[in-house]
Amino acid sequence: LIDLPFWALKLRDPLTVEAEGSHLSPESYPHWLIVHWEHPARGDMPPLKLHWYDGNQRPKSPPGHDLKKWSIGVLFVGDKGMLLADYNRRILLPEADFKDFKPPKAWIPPSPGHWKEWVLGCKTGSPTLCNFDYSGKLIEHNLLGTLAFRIGKKLEWNAKNLKAKNCPEADLYTRPKYREGWTL
Repeated sequence: LIDLPFWALKLRDPLTVEAEGSHLSPESYPHWLIVHWEHPARGDMPPLKLHWYDGNQRPKSPPGHDLKKWSIGVLFVGDKGMLLADYNRRILLPEADFKDFKPPKAWIPPSPGHWKEWVLGCKTGSPTLCNFDYSGKLIEHNLLGTLAFRIGKKLEWNAKNLKAKNCPEADLYTRPKYREGWTL
């Protein structure tokens, strides 16, 4: 559910990314992966660190909630509390501190579903919630975690040039060499 914090926190290009995982394989994704991104300030929002736990890994459970019982979810950690959420549940923590909280009115229209929204966009030209400008940056962000794991070091990311400033060996994955006579 990295889409939830990526959208809610207006994330785009990370400054750095590093990762650890279960095993390094030339053919497959690891059984588990933990990724850490550092993001710059965005407008009036301060810099932040985003942590991703994939596979059987989870962050430490907040008091009174077992994250192992959540098949998917996001834990936002702030200065005044936490928000535990998935697409249908939102729990403010500590619950006693937020017992009188009234959530804002929903402002994002409900999606008919990813593929229906895409087909509707193709047929009518109507905008999709996860358009290519947004989803391309989200996928780039996520793949940087896999790249940092594969390379085995913290990467300083230059999104404009699609390069790790501190790691020329990452170019092998971001700018592959094509066989003679082939280009992309």
